[in-house]
Formats: sequence, C-alpha cells, structure tokens
Amino acid sequence: MLTAFTRAFRTPELRGRLLFTLLIVVVFRVGQNLPAPNVDVKALKDASDAARKGSELYGMLDLFSGGALLRLSVFALGVYPYITASIILQLLTVVVPRLESLKQEGQSGTTKITQYTRYLTVALAVLQATSVVAMASSGQLFRSSGKVLHDDGVFPIATMVVCMVAGTAVTMWLGELVTERGVGNGMSILIFTQVVAVFPGQLWAIYQSRHGFVFTLVVIVGLAIMAGVVFVEQAQRRIPVQYAKRMVGRRLYGGTATYIPLKVNQAGIIPVIFASSLLYLPVLATQLWPNTRWLQRAQPYLQQTNPWHMASFFVLIVFFTYFYVAITFNPVEVSDNMRKYGGFVPGIRPGRSTAEYLDHVLTRVTTPGALYLGLVALVPMVSLALLDVGDDFPFGGTAILIVVGVGLDTVKQIESRLQQHNYEGFLR
Repeated sequence: MLTAFTRAFRTPELRGRLLFTLLIVVVFRVGQNLPAPNVDVKALKDASDAARKGSELYGMLDLFSGGALLRLSVFALGVYPYITASIILQLLTVVVPRLESLKQEGQSGTTKITQYTRYLTVALAVLQATSVVAMASSGQLFRSSGKVLHDDGVFPIATMVVCMVAGTAVTMWLGELVTERGVGNGMSILIFTQVVAVFPGQLWAIYQSRHGFVFTLVVIVGLAIMAGVVFVEQAQRRIPVQYAKRMVGRRLYGGTATYIPLKVNQAGIIPVIFASSLLYLPVLATQLWPNTRWLQRAQPYLQQTNPWHMASFFVLIVFFTYFYVAITFNPVEVSDNMRKYGGFVPGIRPGRSTAEYLDHVLTRVTTPGALYLGLVALVPMVSLALLDVGDDFPFGGTAILIVVGVGLDTVKQIESRLQQHNYEGFLR
C-alpha cells in the first residue's frame, strides 16, 4: 500500500489533486479554529471545557463539528447545513412532482436541484447561526453565568451571524472545489476532517483518566470495529442483469451481462443521524428548560447508559434504515429502466415481476444492514457502561461509519485514477 501511495505521488496529475485536497483541508481547519468577532476566547474556553465534561450533548457537538461549534469559530456550522439541505431536497424529490421531474431531466435538472440546495443551505445557516449566537449571548449554550461575548449589542451579534453564514458559504465552496479539482467527494472529505480532528484529543483524555491498560483496550476494540465496518461496508448482493441484442440502424447493440449491486448498508449513515437527532431533541430540551417538572422526571431515561435509551436508539435506527432505503431506491423505476433498454433478470419476467423481485431482495438485504447499523451505533453507549470511557470513546457510532465510508470511497477513487495511469493501486 505504501508503494502504491508513493507511485500515486509520482503521478503529476494525481499528485496535484492530492496536494490540492490537503491544502483545502488545512484552510478548513484554520477556519474552524479562527474565533468569530466579539468572542471572549478565554471565557469561552473555560465554559466549553466545563460543558463538554458535564454533558454528552456537548461531546456530540464537539465530535461532529471538529470542536468548531464550541469555539464559536467562523466555520462553526461546518458542512452540516449543506448536508441537512441535501437530505431535505432528496426526501422532497419523492413527494414534490416538480423536483421529481427535474431529477429525471438529467444533468440540467441535477444542476437546478444543486442550486436549490445551495439556497436552502444559506437559509438553514442563517437560522442555525442566529440560534447559536443568541444562546451564547444569553448563557444557555454553555449553561454558565459568565459572559462568553464581549458585547451583547445588536450590531456585534449581527456581525457574528453574518460571519458564520459566510463561513458556511465558504465551506460549501471549498467542498465543491475538492470535488472538482481534488480527490474524493468534497463534502465527505470535510466531514471526515471534522470527525478525525478530535480523535487525538479524545484518545489522550482516555489515557490520562484511565491510564495504559484501558487505553490499549480501547485502541484494540476500535481497530476491531473498524475492520468489521470495512468488511460490511463492502458487502453487496449482486443481481445479474442480461441485455438482449437489438438492431439500431445497421449496428447491433446489447447482448452484454452486468449486475445491480445492492449494498448491505444501502442507507449509509443517514439512519444513525436521523435517530441521533430525534433522541437528542429531549436532551436539548432539558438543557434549555431545566426546571420543567416532566423533563426532570424523564431525564434519567435520556442518559446513554439507560437500557430504554439504548433500545429506543436501536429501534429508531432500524426504522429509519428501512424508511430511507424505501425512499432512495425505487424498484419500479429500476425495473422500467431495465425494460426500456432491453434488460432483464434471468428467470424473472420484465416489468412488475422484476420490481417485486428487486423489492424482495432489497428487503432481505436491508435487514442485516439495519441490525449492523444499530449495533455499531450502540458501541459508544456500551463502552460508557462497561469501561466508563463513553464520553471520550472515538471509535463508535456515526464517527467510525463516516471515517470508514469516506476513507473507502477516497481510496477507490485514487485506485481508479492509478489504473488510468497503468499503476498498481491500493485495492488488490
């Protein structure tokens, strides 16, 4: 692998793309560590450290923003307004006829949907930035009586909001630059950077608090989880497809055999994100309204170590896995496209029978995928209960799915570019 990596850097075109990607990652990390105007850096550091140790919610925010949100940096919102907007547009495509027709128009329709995604990203960024700055100004963000902002006036607050929204727009632009001129999907690379950025700090915190034995055990468990995730992420059910021969003018087309790859984890990390967001809403409510009686009664059930919380999390992941796969993969549409171009599954009649067969296979494949996502997402909760390192455990849940998924996709893209230059790549 190291030899192949060296050969990749010896290829001028690929070396330029890799260096450009690294440059964008450095710029992104600088923006994440650059405080927004009007922020009292010392007071903010004390408040964020205390909040991170006292609540699992802040640990999640720290993980998925690369520490930027708790620093109130220029890139505090990161890429998540864009990801949220993309998910919303993807779900609306199924229910809004106009968006569905745009999706079927090809490249021009995709460009239009991308433009709508950018507009929605800016709108979500304005909403989120206003909420974060307002909570920081009132002291609700960190539950501290001390001030983390120098001035609570309208103009300084508005300046912070504008800077964070502009940071989101710049982040979106950086991701598109990586996709166009770098290696891999730009937004995925930036999410990967956010997650990996907090790994060293979390491992060091485990080493300081639990010492060498637990630290070694955590690393071994993490590597085992990573190996298992890599194995499952590449597993797929290949449905054979045969295309009949047909004459177009004087040319003979078709007669080829291919397959439809149905991944075991067809939904990716989206179900885990949906389930986490839904379960963290009551946790956030307890942070905002701590004196509400019914929230106080429900608070013990919201802890990650509570069995009811774990069971609810697992059930929600399984539900959202089936829900998201049903929305994103349409067996009827796939069957119609196959029949349009003369394709059929051997032994299955084209049309309705093919759609029913695809739906049956997809349902059976999704079952182990949903169980796998639920088990991986429960890893940090179980580690918290057994090893008492759950708040700092970096190798679990959505984080490891993001790291492995983005890593595999990037390596495959490098592999394909290496093959174009007749080099032996990473994957053998």
